[in-house]
Amino acid sequence: MKSATPIRSLPAFLEIKNGSKVKRTFSSSEMLRRIDALRRFMAETGVDAILLTSMHNVHYYSDFLYCAFGRDFGLVVTPRSSTTISPAVDFGQPYRRSFGDNLVYTDAGSDNFFRAARHLLGQSRSIGIEFDHVTVENLEKLKAACPRARFLDVGEHVMRTRRIKSDEEIELMRTGARIAIQGAEAARGAIAEGVPEHEAAQASTNAMIREIGCHLPHLELRDTWTWLQSGIHTDGPHNPVTSRRIRRGDLLCMSCFPMIAGYNMALGRTLSMGAPSDRALAVWECNQNARRKGLELIRPGARCCDIAAELDALYAEAGLLEHRGPDHGRSFGIVNRYYGRETGLELRADVTAELRSGMVVSLEPSVIIPQDMEGAGGYREQDLLVVTEDGAENLTDFPAGPEHHILGAPHGRRSAVTA
Repeated sequence: MKSATPIRSLPAFLEIKNGSKVKRTFSSSEMLRRIDALRRFMAETGVDAILLTSMHNVHYYSDFLYCAFGRDFGLVVTPRSSTTISPAVDFGQPYRRSFGDNLVYTDAGSDNFFRAARHLLGQSRSIGIEFDHVTVENLEKLKAACPRARFLDVGEHVMRTRRIKSDEEIELMRTGARIAIQGAEAARGAIAEGVPEHEAAQASTNAMIREIGCHLPHLELRDTWTWLQSGIHTDGPHNPVTSRRIRRGDLLCMSCFPMIAGYNMALGRTLSMGAPSDRALAVWECNQNARRKGLELIRPGARCCDIAAELDALYAEAGLLEHRGPDHGRSFGIVNRYYGRETGLELRADVTAELRSGMVVSLEPSVIIPQDMEGAGGYREQDLLVVTEDGAENLTDFPAGPEHHILGAPHGRRSAVTA
């Protein structure tokens, strides 16, 4: 049997300009602001070129959010150019969506991504990459492609840069938060005894996707989702929805996540199907106190660890410290289930970073009571706040607490959703 031979008629890489550039998420001035700041960093640190490979950072600097399917993507930024690298399977879409140029690598031979990267990196001797994303295997291939270059980590710097949001980013997230509220209203309206978790969650997701498509028709529709957990499934904030049917007496956790151009907005609330037990009501009220306290604490100059300490003290006083969730909130922006977490800005005891105007953070007080204890279940709230010059604006100002979210009350009455 003959061995396979490379496809000689195809080049290793080429340009595919199929169609015109589409309307971008942000203005040209906003995108240039980001790239210019990166180039200033390069000049200050002696970096000749940067190769970004993560979904979040490629997107942040190019407005192109790739779909990997096991393939390599990248963005090469030099003092004079900015070029995304994409596989031929995506044809012209990366070019149309990229702010800047695009280079396509083919399957004419193995490792053509690295040949395309070498072409764009040229004679660069100092190349910045993301150490937290590039695998050991790919680093070796980069070294083989650019044997005279040294590779430096720029991942931490870029992550810190993304923490401060521009006016355009904040406006986009404000729109997304409004859509999250519509998703919460749709989920709440779909919740009833006997309804499967996935049906209530889908009602929310559909409402948010329709709203995004209506108000931002030039953007791609992808990744928006809702988690609706019931009963024991409330014990983990990331537990997927199931076909479990909602029952009277269930504690419910609803989390709505509209995704707009890679930006994640979040709104989460605790609900109850029918009147909760006295113990469940007491735990729920304690978590509401933590939410109210957190809303007061988030302000410019506050340290993440100090906010966490004050909330921990509140839980300790109520005898719930050992049951509180793993952290109290985090930075939001280009974040999803599978990319973009900004670990340097989380409301945890070990994070000393200070909040600054322009940061967007979540407040996520939570308590988890094990199944064998009275009041069992997960109690979670999630709000999204933008830090301002003198305080914070709650972008997801949606009613919270048992006075609003006890559903299926006697005689078919529900608690009101208006304050």
